[in-house]
Amino acid sequence: MMRGLVMVVMLLDHVRETFYLHKQVADPMDAVTTDPAIFFSRLAAHFCAPMFVFLTGLSAWLYAHPASGGERPAGGFLAKRGLLLVFLEVTVVSFAWTGDLPMKTLYLQVIWVIGLSMLALAALHRLPRGVLWAVGLALVFGHNLLTPIDFKPGEAGYPLWTILHDRGLLVADGPVKVKVSYPLLPWIGVIVLGWLAGPLFGRGVEAAVRRGTFLRLGLGSLSLLLLLRGTNFYGETLPWVAQADGLRTAMSFLNYTKYPPSLDFLLLTLGGGFLGMAAWESARNALTRVFVTFGGAPMFYYVFHLLLLLVLQKLAVAAFGANHGARFGFDSMVPVWITWLALVPVLYPPCRAFANFKRTTTQGWARYF
Repeated sequence: MMRGLVMVVMLLDHVRETFYLHKQVADPMDAVTTDPAIFFSRLAAHFCAPMFVFLTGLSAWLYAHPASGGERPAGGFLAKRGLLLVFLEVTVVSFAWTGDLPMKTLYLQVIWVIGLSMLALAALHRLPRGVLWAVGLALVFGHNLLTPIDFKPGEAGYPLWTILHDRGLLVADGPVKVKVSYPLLPWIGVIVLGWLAGPLFGRGVEAAVRRGTFLRLGLGSLSLLLLLRGTNFYGETLPWVAQADGLRTAMSFLNYTKYPPSLDFLLLTLGGGFLGMAAWESARNALTRVFVTFGGAPMFYYVFHLLLLLVLQKLAVAAFGANHGARFGFDSMVPVWITWLALVPVLYPPCRAFANFKRTTTQGWARYF
């Protein structure tokens, strides 16, 4: 359900990037100049990648420890799925974002980083849990210390550091440019912590214990965030400053670096996600069933919704004309929100059909979607 929820929220941000691209959001978002409607829509989308990566690690543990009992090896599954995600990112997903053939620029984004994180987890998951805790916490809490390290294009360490920590052009020349949008290093820490959370979902763990643990984790994360962010002590390279009014001051306080995700960014998003996990432990209603359906077909949903948005952009240009360069765009965020809400029921039937197919088929490839 949580995975489906963040996927639905993600749709809002992708509708914005399809029909409001002419109003780009600076990264990090500028609390002084950004329209609050854009800012808070983007802020909601910030929760998606951290929770999805965390839940990927948790799902990997559940795969390795099925409800039927016993254990099964997860390394091969993680490695094959990770490689598939990287392949999909540089082919289908990159095309779905731009519609360009041949592609001019490959953007290595969230699917790429999830794939690489799964490859890393495939190599790490058999280490003792104490070692995994040290790795996960060190990467999440310590990677801000690496911010001063910098390599210029052409220097020996630039390609590796661009992949691990500093987003930038991996290939700047030639017929196809390659840009790393999601640096890898902190996401390895997040997926490892997700794996370590797996035993909370073991058969012998009571729901009340699980709920209480996530509640404490959420409150602890947000309390630490208030301490670190309130003092501008550590965890974010952009200090918050008082603005002309309370709203802009709040925007400055909530303006965190996503690429790579700062400690404050992860404390906010994972902390909020943990509170959601606690609050919705026993939630069972029509809305949660919708989220469960979406969450049961994550890769299908991701590819399908991007292709749908690409087609809708082309149809809008054909029907109404290009009003922002070669694209059609809305004049405010209101039609973005309306389009987002209208697309959720459109996406539901195909995702439900594929989720049912995945549960009933004996074809192994379906597990990877």
